[in-house]
Amino acid sequence: MSTLIATNRIALIVGLGVTGFSVARYLSRQGRAFVVADQAPKAESVERFRKEFPEARLITGEFDYSAWQGISEIILSPGVPRKHPAIAAAIADGVPVIGDIELFVREARAPIVAITGSNGKTTVTTLVGEMAKAAGVAVKVGGNVGTPVLDLLDAAAELYVLELSSFQLESTVSLKAAAATVLNVSPDHMDRYDNLGEYHFTKQRIYMNAKHLVINRDDPLTHPPMAQDAQVTRFTVGEPDLKDFGVHRENGRLFLALGLRQLLDAAELKIRGLHNFANALAALALGRAVGLAEDAMLDALKKFPGLPHRCQLVAQKNSVDYVNDSKATNIGATEAALKGLAGGQRKIVLIAGGDGKGADFSSLADLVRENVKAITLIGKDAEKIAQVCAPLVPVERCTTLQEAVEKAAQYAQPGDTVLLSPACASLDMFKNYEDRGEQFRVIAERLCQS
Repeated sequence: MSTLIATNRIALIVGLGVTGFSVARYLSRQGRAFVVADQAPKAESVERFRKEFPEARLITGEFDYSAWQGISEIILSPGVPRKHPAIAAAIADGVPVIGDIELFVREARAPIVAITGSNGKTTVTTLVGEMAKAAGVAVKVGGNVGTPVLDLLDAAAELYVLELSSFQLESTVSLKAAAATVLNVSPDHMDRYDNLGEYHFTKQRIYMNAKHLVINRDDPLTHPPMAQDAQVTRFTVGEPDLKDFGVHRENGRLFLALGLRQLLDAAELKIRGLHNFANALAALALGRAVGLAEDAMLDALKKFPGLPHRCQLVAQKNSVDYVNDSKATNIGATEAALKGLAGGQRKIVLIAGGDGKGADFSSLADLVRENVKAITLIGKDAEKIAQVCAPLVPVERCTTLQEAVEKAAQYAQPGDTVLLSPACASLDMFKNYEDRGEQFRVIAERLCQS
């Protein structure tokens, strides 16, 4: 058991990862006393902590609330659930439990664009940041992606653009975004949440006291139960209403539009698929909500190349595209890729599998039937996906990604796409989704050069 904290009322940082270090730096700048608790910190993290904060205590081992008496508040890293027995005991005892986002919003003075969703949030966050830069706005971008929020604080900032995960939103109570969106909601992190309803409710916390809500018309789970006094803009990949953003279809061409007004021929975009058109529309709606110049936003949008591992074209051979969508770590992301890239023409050879995080893969069935000609599977939950998909299309079970790509290539014909979109997390076989995507890129490039 850890030594009892009994000297002063001080803050306790739970978790010594990227977020924990950023919180420690913030509290140190504030002159506030703190200790850190981590169950099993990496040796290099311990060494770094002791160098940076020699006066602070580090408590290791199992979390034990009885050893945390005398603390004023707990600042919880997003990877630690509020349901952990030690954290739950603290909450029951009246100890405030917040996260780094809450600390940030208490101090930030510039408007905040807040973005969450099961899928697409990093793309939209990055894109809004690029639009702001193109418009000449001093913008800071981070949160769940890139720089931790407390390291973004800057008196010169004119706008903050934040990607927020459900884990971060759990411990945030004071967010008052200038513009906020839930891009979409599909089952994810079902190993952390009891059901989809709990996950959905947590995502909706981003709308608390927001001035302008940006809502996905195509996904009812993004709609707040009450808009209160906020302005609302909707986006859709269908035809838009008069004041909303959508996709206009004319003579076989697609245009991003605001009401009846065409903004941009979709052929001018470098990002691919209807789901990325939805991301572009969400970014335009958010930018417009905080007053970014339309011309600057459209110029940034045309230049935006997309992000690695998100429907990224990495190789071509014999008119077969090899597309890296390794960031598809949940079912909703893979569904979006299948809808966006195939359009019901059964021209996708899908590579899927990994750690499904407790997900139910049955929702993939209709999209696989409509869009996929064959599947190669890898990873821990390959068999769960096979049970759903094997009655619909040919399924190959593979032991390595190399084997999966090679077998997928055998099914692909000119005009087809070999798509790595796993619908699963990667840690059962890879360091992370980036490692998985990079390995796919290397394998695909070698295959196409042979």
